[in-house]
Amino acid sequence: MNGTLALLRLALRLDRVRLPIWLAALTLSAAGSASSFASVYPTDADRAGLLAAANANPTFAALYGQAHGAGIGALTSWRLITFYGVIAGLMTVLLVIRHTRTDEDAGRLELLRATVVGRHAALTAALLEALLANTALALLVGLTMPAPHPGGLALGAAFAGTGLTAGAVAAVAAQLTESPRAATGIAGAYLGAAYGTRAVADAAGIDWLRWVSPIGWAQQIRPYAGDRWWILALFAALFALLAAAAWTLAARRDVGAGLLAARPGRAEGRLTGPFALAWRLQRGTLIAWLAGFATAGLGIGAAAGSVADFVDGPDSTAGQLVARLGGTGGIVDAYLATSLGLCAMVAGLYTVTAVLRLRGEETALRAEPVLATGVTRRAWMATHLTIAFAGTAALLLVLGTGAGLVHGGLPRILAASAALIPAAWVVGGIAAALFGLLPRAATAAWAAVGAFLLIAFLGPILKAPGWVQDLSPYTHTPHLPGPAPTGGLATPLTWLTVIAAALTTAGLIGLRRRDIG
Repeated sequence: MNGTLALLRLALRLDRVRLPIWLAALTLSAAGSASSFASVYPTDADRAGLLAAANANPTFAALYGQAHGAGIGALTSWRLITFYGVIAGLMTVLLVIRHTRTDEDAGRLELLRATVVGRHAALTAALLEALLANTALALLVGLTMPAPHPGGLALGAAFAGTGLTAGAVAAVAAQLTESPRAATGIAGAYLGAAYGTRAVADAAGIDWLRWVSPIGWAQQIRPYAGDRWWILALFAALFALLAAAAWTLAARRDVGAGLLAARPGRAEGRLTGPFALAWRLQRGTLIAWLAGFATAGLGIGAAAGSVADFVDGPDSTAGQLVARLGGTGGIVDAYLATSLGLCAMVAGLYTVTAVLRLRGEETALRAEPVLATGVTRRAWMATHLTIAFAGTAALLLVLGTGAGLVHGGLPRILAASAALIPAAWVVGGIAAALFGLLPRAATAAWAAVGAFLLIAFLGPILKAPGWVQDLSPYTHTPHLPGPAPTGGLATPLTWLTVIAAALTTAGLIGLRRRDIG
């Protein structure tokens, strides 16, 4: 363990920007959701009606789980605890993988181990950072949620417990594989399985199955509706067990190796040009995202048919507000517009991931051998950008198709989903411009994504100035399905496309004028 505290300080220094962004986004959006519930469901009768509708609807039980109380805090916990638990898990997985398998794969950990640093120091420092990050998340959520604060702390602890168990799974995965991508995939599969198991248990009403999933444990804490603190002992026990397993496995392998031997892929097909190479590198990620968006589309379509049950009618406070959000298209159209818009923001994450693969190829010194052939810089970058932008469009079209097939009205929903594509392209254009012009700052594209999400979630709630909300491209997308905006669809979509094209062109020009690496 020698050197653990020094490596912990180093990890915190390296994450001094991204970690506060994660914590701020989760904390502020959770507080904003509580404020939204207070506005949409101001009376006890409104909230009691929502509670009854939530527990009587299997589709929403699968999405959000069981609701255990009619207070603002209890309903906010019901709405957030599953999804935000997954997001906290994703945050922790990325932290742990970055400071274990990624450092090892890049050769940095071997240099550190050549000094007076113990064998388990890096792994222990990563787990300690995960513990500190999730503890801070629990405290921030507890202090910003509505009183009584023990309920808010219970909600934050539920997020933290889910995050810590996912981080411990990532620590084990980092010992099993030789690739950061594979380790992240294993931890991501764990989160997906935990969420899916919980969804089946809640939809089918199988009580014992809820205890199989750590996300189900988080729900059973029941913040603001009993605060069952003893369940945190389950998270602590699982975290300790997985951490011990990670330390044991780390002692049984060589530095740079994984316990599961890497197998070379089948040498099938021909790499006839830069596009074929880019497709070979990007296709696995794109296929996984397509599967996720197809599932999301089916879920959105299935829930749309019963979303009207969550309001008392057009004369209720909730009914009036949700109807206003969807215009004359009605409450269901408002739900579809909101759900598709949120998924479009998630699609922007894929776009940034695909574009920044260029930076990964460059820093790993794999771009230079390609560019040493007859492949031009412009062609090399353009092929990856083509897959990134076309893949983003495919994600949203698959999303709209799934929702339209289940709910009905496929042309309307598909058109609504397609109208969101240019906004996601703008996010990709920002990443492309940073890569071409300021390659060392290319990862700042993630900060742009985070800023757009914060504007979308908190801008209307905090009544931010119009120019602040206009900074996000998603603010300018039409809220479809529903009536077309007064100025028509062509103008905002054209401008978003032009901005995305201009940013991308700037990136291509920048790459031609700078050194590689």
